[in-house]
Amino acid sequence: FFLGCVHFSFLLPSVKHKAPQIPVLRSKNAQETNIPFPAVTFGPTDGRGPEGMDRRNHGAHGGGKIRIGVCVMEKKVSCSPMEQILERLHAFGEFEIIIFGDKVILEDPIESWPLCDCLIAFYSAGYPLEKAEKYAVLRRPFLVNELDPQYLLHDRSKVYEHLKLFGVPVPTYAVVRREHPNQELNYFIEQDDFIEIHGKRFCKPFVEKPIDGDDHNIMIYYPSYAGGGMKELFRKVGNRSSEFYPEVRKVRRDGSYIYEEFMPTGGTDVKVYTIGPGYAHAEARKSPVVDGVVMRNSDGKEVRYPVLLTPTEKQIARNVCQAFRQAVCGFDLLRCDLGEARSYVCDVNGWSFVKSSYKYYDDAACILRKMFLDEKAPHIYTIPAHLPWRISEPAQPSDAVRNREQGTVGIPTQSEELRCVIAVIRHGDRTPKQKVKLKITQEKLLKLMLKYNGGKAHAEAKLKSALQLQDLLDATRILVPRARSGRESDSDAEVEHAEKLRQVRAVLEEGGHFSGIYRKVQLKPSNWAHIPKSSGEGEEEVPSEALMILKYGGVLTHAGRKQAEELGRYFRNNMYPSEGPGLLRLHSTYRHDLKIYSSDEGRVQMSAAAFAKGLLDLEGDLTPILVSLVSKDSSMLDGLQDGTIEISEAKAQLHDIIISSKVANGGDPAGFPWMVDGADVSTNAAQLLTDLAELTKEITSQVKRLSDDENEEVATDSDSPNHPYDQAKALWRTEIDMDRIAAGLPCGSESFLLMFARWKKLERDLYNERKKRFDTTQIPDIYDSCK
Repeated sequence: FFLGCVHFSFLLPSVKHKAPQIPVLRSKNAQETNIPFPAVTFGPTDGRGPEGMDRRNHGAHGGGKIRIGVCVMEKKVSCSPMEQILERLHAFGEFEIIIFGDKVILEDPIESWPLCDCLIAFYSAGYPLEKAEKYAVLRRPFLVNELDPQYLLHDRSKVYEHLKLFGVPVPTYAVVRREHPNQELNYFIEQDDFIEIHGKRFCKPFVEKPIDGDDHNIMIYYPSYAGGGMKELFRKVGNRSSEFYPEVRKVRRDGSYIYEEFMPTGGTDVKVYTIGPGYAHAEARKSPVVDGVVMRNSDGKEVRYPVLLTPTEKQIARNVCQAFRQAVCGFDLLRCDLGEARSYVCDVNGWSFVKSSYKYYDDAACILRKMFLDEKAPHIYTIPAHLPWRISEPAQPSDAVRNREQGTVGIPTQSEELRCVIAVIRHGDRTPKQKVKLKITQEKLLKLMLKYNGGKAHAEAKLKSALQLQDLLDATRILVPRARSGRESDSDAEVEHAEKLRQVRAVLEEGGHFSGIYRKVQLKPSNWAHIPKSSGEGEEEVPSEALMILKYGGVLTHAGRKQAEELGRYFRNNMYPSEGPGLLRLHSTYRHDLKIYSSDEGRVQMSAAAFAKGLLDLEGDLTPILVSLVSKDSSMLDGLQDGTIEISEAKAQLHDIIISSKVANGGDPAGFPWMVDGADVSTNAAQLLTDLAELTKEITSQVKRLSDDENEEVATDSDSPNHPYDQAKALWRTEIDMDRIAAGLPCGSESFLLMFARWKKLERDLYNERKKRFDTTQIPDIYDSCK
């Protein structure tokens, strides 16, 4: 079962305001540039020293205007947000905008750089930050963003240290530093599903980030139970922002990295943009960890939506702004719910602007104006009566006018609003659930049990991890005979025991459709013996016999994945026919609050991931979708045991109806409302049940012959390698192997040996020869096996 909960609210679109074009003003010393900006002026380069520029109150030089120097790379100046904000600043009439240009910044000495009262300077690729620092020391302008802290932004480990110093929450992390590629580190340990750094363990999924802040190739590693693999996040290329590599399991060892826990955010990232410590604008977008497809609007821009920050998040924004002394600053916020809703900062970008938000451009210009005037001319600061670039807007008709036009005057406008949609959905088609029980007395297996139960003679051991299953596989390979001996002296029990050991080996070697997350092997001691202690003093009790219980099967089939995905698509198209593409943006906006919960069985989680893929029109593999969007809740099925009595009664009544061929519901439908779907039980059901038992015997006989042939091939192929147990490969194959089917082999990784064991058990359980009694509860299992 999994649960999807969708909440709806709506935001009004922002009104676009056009900033007027500013006339081009150039001084006699102006140099031509190729910057497509309408207001380019260069101040005189008279070489005045620091004494010529008082930091306060004398910033308004000739003409009474404050000079704002824009000392950034031309590519950054010509971007739309910077143009929009600088145009608005110029429209106030209080500022002269001086753009330095690449030639001045890169080639000219700082002594000849234009003079300014306030300086906008920030690092980007190729920018000489050290040179800009020297200019700031020489001329002492007011800095919107301090220059020295910008060095910190190049090192992710220093960013996290600085954030922690100012009380800003960050994900749990650890740092691995290498002096050269592939350097062996004694504090770094890597296993299949976790790494340890200085004794701190990070279980998959975890995130791997280069310490170099300019390297944007970030990796996420997924656990075996979810299918394994790695997703690489990178700067947007076309409509892609990430790629999934199912075969990559090992972390990179070619450099220095930060490792941090993966924070589940419901498939949404939040970008926060500050303008001073008192203002923060936040937008949500679909996270690249989901499917890597970038959602773009008609203008080719990535689709983002404004979101409201909580009071705690607003304080985080203030702290980030003050910690790095960057008035204009962008950072990434992870909103996650690990028992309690919390937000974490995972990256600080420095100077960043919001794209395509006219309201933000207005706010930014007003706040920067106040900053400049407070610093250089506080005596002239006033709040403008209107924004000078704002064009006249048509008056909006009042509610009364609208009602009169629609003929609804005097009619109460009560309406209902859809607040929540809850769906409870069963998992898709699965493979049959199987169980193998056998008594073990072999020393290797008994020692394995003691290894994983803490050495306690009476305790059971549960083997779940890939490492534990590999140990069991290695021991079983040694114990399983290469072929059936065929000796007359072999008892039926010995033959059956050897067959069960072969089943165990086959399940582990081929995957056997182990349940991805609900798999387990249990070893329960059943008999004990007393032997002398190794010290020679007294005796100790050790297990001499144990019961092995191996559970496998019950995972989602290819058809099950398809069913769940199609259901998600059907749900979207039929439950929300008027939403259009709106519902597809669930994970780009917090207007909808989508939550998906699943029980902890692998087939259920995969069903939930496939449903989400269809519902949200996602692409690619299910593993990243599962880890990003589906929350496990092992308590979802708690309380179902309370219905055991009713379930048993229902099974008994169904058995009587089928055996006696009575008509379901009889003449009293109200007495059996749960039997409505079973009302069409055939009147000759008893005869059909007998036919079913005969057909089951026939199929079992045919599969046994195929199993015998398969066993002979295994026995003669003495050179076949013993491949290690690859849990992820065994569990999460998403494509049907057509070559296997064409060769007459079972779909997936199941062997004929396992198929024979499955049908033999069904034959035995369906009809008890000794008691002459049918077990009708086996009918669904036969149906599953036929599929």
